[in-house]
Amino acid sequence: MVAAHAAHSSSSTEWIACLDKRPLERSSEDVDIIFTRLKEVKAFEKFHPNLLHQICLCSYYENLEKGITLFRQGDIGTNWYAVLAGSLDVKVSETSSHQDAVTICTLGIGTAFGESILDNTPRHATIVTRESSELLRIEQKDFKALWEKYRQYMAGLLAPPYGVMETGSNNDRIPDKENTPLIEPHVPLRPANTITKVPSEKILRAGKILRNAILSRAPHMIRDRKYHLKTYRQCCVGTELVDWMLQQTPCVHSRTQAVGMWQVLVEDGVLNHVDQEHHFQDKYLFYRFLDDEHEDAPLPTEEKKECDEELQDTMLLLSQMGPDAHMRMILRKPPGQRTVDDLEIIYEELLHIKALSHLSTTVKRELAGVLIFESHAKGGTVLFNQGEEGTSWYIILKGSVNVVIYGKGVVCTLHEGDDFGKLALVNDAPRAASIVLREDNCHFLRVDKEDFNRILRDVEANTVRLKEHDQDVLVLEKVPAGNRASNQGNSQPQQKYTVMSGTPEKILEHFLETIRLEPALNEATDSVLNDFVMMHCVFMPNTQLCPALVAHYHAQPSQGTEQEKMDYALNNKRRVIRLVLQWAAMYGDVLQEDDVAMAFLEEFYVSVSDDARMIATLKEQLPELEKIVKQIRCKDSTKEAQSSFATVQHRRRESPEAPAHPRL
Repeated sequence: MVAAHAAHSSSSTEWIACLDKRPLERSSEDVDIIFTRLKEVKAFEKFHPNLLHQICLCSYYENLEKGITLFRQGDIGTNWYAVLAGSLDVKVSETSSHQDAVTICTLGIGTAFGESILDNTPRHATIVTRESSELLRIEQKDFKALWEKYRQYMAGLLAPPYGVMETGSNNDRIPDKENTPLIEPHVPLRPANTITKVPSEKILRAGKILRNAILSRAPHMIRDRKYHLKTYRQCCVGTELVDWMLQQTPCVHSRTQAVGMWQVLVEDGVLNHVDQEHHFQDKYLFYRFLDDEHEDAPLPTEEKKECDEELQDTMLLLSQMGPDAHMRMILRKPPGQRTVDDLEIIYEELLHIKALSHLSTTVKRELAGVLIFESHAKGGTVLFNQGEEGTSWYIILKGSVNVVIYGKGVVCTLHEGDDFGKLALVNDAPRAASIVLREDNCHFLRVDKEDFNRILRDVEANTVRLKEHDQDVLVLEKVPAGNRASNQGNSQPQQKYTVMSGTPEKILEHFLETIRLEPALNEATDSVLNDFVMMHCVFMPNTQLCPALVAHYHAQPSQGTEQEKMDYALNNKRRVIRLVLQWAAMYGDVLQEDDVAMAFLEEFYVSVSDDARMIATLKEQLPELEKIVKQIRCKDSTKEAQSSFATVQHRRRESPEAPAHPRL
């Protein structure tokens, strides 16, 4: 065994000795030794033998200590590198100053970097060894020569600029457990796993306070228990923990709420299922406090009084954190195990997520059944690399990510409520950028490709977004509008766009633009107007609607010929009149009580009357407008008269009776 180890150690240093020689001094035997070793390295496993042979002739071996900077952002490169052992941090600064550089990811075994030497472009990032690392280095002149000669072999093999040791399998190194994603794509969900690798101080303290309170008030709850001939040391039962919590504080109103509060401890590993198989459940399942995992578990001491004083504050803290923990617990269940109540809780949460605001109720309810919770503990983890096949769509629940494009570095940062990864799924195209965690402990909702295609692909393909200053101001979805007879008498399917979300001003503008002025289309137009008139009070009250209608009525275009400007202004006025007529007809009685609406109608009627003297087309709509305004005035006057009469009558009843006149 010792001899075998010595032989292995000798062979592992022999190839390094060969690489330490100058290229011209390497013998064919040296090249064979190097070749044999490099074939085992992930970075070169797909290289053509001829190309790999040339690399053996011209490459150099580098062994660097932790903290060594290979090059800085903005430098002109002189070497290409492949990682043989260890890891390196990739740091990017928006100001090109190394003082504010942020680590966006880590390069691990099997990754390569430095292709910018092909065109002499500046380095896009600073590279620093994260630990003692072994690299293979090729100088610029040699790398360019290899590229010219073996371009057809190298084009598809050069790694993206920011690969990470977390992605892909790696036979040369034991995986870094801290950087392994909690839930990887296509791996069964593990609801019992903790979300954080190290419990937070406040949750550790909360667990300690609850454990001490139980040992002081109900010590029988934490004891050895037997089940199926097996003894479980110092554990509690889920149902008993829920019962106990309901008795301790009035801030816990239901068993479901208590489950969420205990789940906060489970997520941080402060309370664990004895076999690590279950999240917290209100069932006859055994759970153990972290302090009881050891033989010498501490007993309540002089801290007892202090813990009793903190108990209510701890309960309040857990009651605030419980709903989110309960939500994550549901999302970590396999979709097939979610109950009707679970789906309703998820749906209600989806109503508050910005990225889903434009989707219909039906789509949101379908998503509730397929969304998966995914979390990553370490900043710098790469969620996916540019050029990879798109397999999922993501929504950020917590944290932030950098969007990194090869050759440009970090192009933007996405935060809570933002989504990414949709484009590759809609277009069946490779990822257009790499996504790198910007901070520790990031949480995501994930929709996998099959579910996305079934539920959302058609929706996204039929969605039109109007953006201003990089923000969605109007989102429309194309939907079938039923069948309508054509001029030839055939029934043809029609399409229309419905408003999913937007700013009030843009929604009003869109509805005005959809009003068709042709008499033959009045029925379709009335339907569109009814939709707006019935719903406007939800997003645009009269105090906002009336000034906006005045502005649209008087709007003048800034471009076009004089005739085009006149036509636009006229059609705009006619559309606003149509909308006002529909609005006043529907809300006539209500408008009498609205001073803003009444003042607007009076002003609007005067404006239309003045314009009708010069624009003959408006005379057609004036009588109808006049009729509605008079009706509202009349009803208002009648109400005022009735009110005045009632006031006089009331005064008469309240005033003392006059003395009767004597008979003459």
